[in-house]
Amino acid sequence: QVQLQESGPGLVKPSQTLSLTCTVSGGSITTSYYAWGWIRQPPGKGLEWMGVIAYDGRTYYSPSLKSRTSISRDTSKNQFFLQLSSVTPEDTAVYYCAAQKYGTTNYWGQGTQVTVSS
Repeated sequence: QVQLQESGPGLVKPSQTLSLTCTVSGGSITTSYYAWGWIRQPPGKGLEWMGVIAYDGRTYYSPSLKSRTSISRDTSKNQFFLQLSSVTPEDTAVYYCAAQKYGTTNYWGQGTQVTVSS
């Protein structure tokens, strides 16, 4: 069973960079056809897909967030990472890491609350 666990600061100041780590167990992030990504849910709003890093290292981003988002990975540690730059209070959300295959989200992390505030 694949398990994902998010980690990172719960509070980030405006204009800074939000950095999160997703640690994967029970499966490899290089497994063919899987994509490993980030999804967020602001308070009172729906889920927002942010982007993924595929099993072969290619990355895909939401057009609305592309200029501020970077997703990378460390295959030796079976981890992948999110960096979101120039954050504002509107980036306050629960951030989830997830595993997708053929467009379907198969596995989710439990989510981590990130608040952007001075």
